[in-house]
Amino acid sequence: MTTIGYGALALALVISIYTAIASILGARRGSAKLAESAQKGIATSAVLVTLAALALFYLLLTRDFQVKYVYQHVSTYLPTIYVFSAFWAGQEGSLLLWLWLLTIFSVLIARREGGWDQELKPYVLAVLAFCQVFFASLLVFASNPFATYPFRPAEGFGLNPLLENFWMIIHPPVVFIGYAAYTVPFAFAIAALATGKLGEKWIRGIRRWNLFAWLFLGLGIIMGAWWSYQELGWGGYWGWDPVENSSLIPWLVGTAFLHSAMTQERRGMFKVWNLVLIILTFVLCIFATFVTRSGIIQSVHAFGESAIGYYFLVFLAIVLA
Repeated sequence: MTTIGYGALALALVISIYTAIASILGARRGSAKLAESAQKGIATSAVLVTLAALALFYLLLTRDFQVKYVYQHVSTYLPTIYVFSAFWAGQEGSLLLWLWLLTIFSVLIARREGGWDQELKPYVLAVLAFCQVFFASLLVFASNPFATYPFRPAEGFGLNPLLENFWMIIHPPVVFIGYAAYTVPFAFAIAALATGKLGEKWIRGIRRWNLFAWLFLGLGIIMGAWWSYQELGWGGYWGWDPVENSSLIPWLVGTAFLHSAMTQERRGMFKVWNLVLIILTFVLCIFATFVTRSGIIQSVHAFGESAIGYYFLVFLAIVLA
């Protein structure tokens, strides 16, 4: 099962690279064949990442302690409901969750036929595929959820007791839905820049995606705050954990974008400002993940110090460029 999971991720990485290139070439050359091929690439990546996610779920539920990720987050005495939440309890699983959600949202965009976004769509798919390449690269080269020991331990380490909580089941996925959903408005912003279609059409067209991402990120933050009050007794925003603060910042910028986008829709103002806001929102989502994964800040959320933080810095630099 580990071979299937890792192989699916590696193949998804290759196909995502092809999809990004085919989307751009198809748009530049006006090739319907390349554009169609890129859309099939998006769907294929989603199937492969889903296969990898199901493989990890299977390994967790069967408690295969030879798999490092399973050993570190599951034990024989851990209730089954928390075995499911162990999927996103660690670095590798949470990155796989983000990639999984991103591929699902990408399929929703790729399957949309007709409408206002046909000129932007190839570039949108290219940006989404590029983001998939980043997360798939992390999972294949730096943070493999299917890495194994040369032996089989008799017992696993299990979850941190603080994570054995009802909110652990729903809080992280809701936050990651918000993070991943913000990739879609970001992709449309880059596509608008690439095509020069900077009018009100793209702003109006992504309104639902903006509201969807904003709503889920906001709900995730509220759930996390309530959980922290229950477990650790934190009181007031300034008593929050640094990772909680870093997730609130993109939500605040996203809130500003929702308001300024309405101004552009109605009066044609703030075109540059809206591009800055939505790109900054996505960058801050990545930065929040960097804070959690790099280990540079001591936090009950953060994992140990890891070289994976450098990958996030490089990705942030590319996005900003």
